[in-house]
Amino acid sequence: METVEFKGSHDPEKKIVVSLFWTVRKTIREEGCAPVHIKRIRTSRNVYEPEGRKLLKLSDDIMEDILRDMEMGNTVEFEMTMGTESLRVLIDDKRFSVEATRTPEIEKEIVEKLEHETSKLTPDFCQTFLPRIFPNQ
Repeated sequence: METVEFKGSHDPEKKIVVSLFWTVRKTIREEGCAPVHIKRIRTSRNVYEPEGRKLLKLSDDIMEDILRDMEMGNTVEFEMTMGTESLRVLIDDKRFSVEATRTPEIEKEIVEKLEHETSKLTPDFCQTFLPRIFPNQ
């Protein structure tokens, strides 16, 4: 597992979006354009999992719960798959950690990219990523 301390004073929502975007983007190099599936999100109060064949997305209620946890200093855990890779992401207001089961080398690539992006005034991510994880955007 690799970890990075967030630089800058970005709001928690931006930290989540940038973190998930670069996690997926760096994993694409190993897995191609396989679909991203969020299998589970754990907050201090709830565990979110997809219902049936639906994809788990960050609804307003889930996002509110995540942001509340981050603001209280709690860690939120995301379990995701992309192709044959399984990823575990831990995020709080101060740091981000990632663990890859099949290709641990991408952990370092993801952390290095996040270290670079969060030091910027405006971190870079593709706007077309938002509808993939947020149902209302």
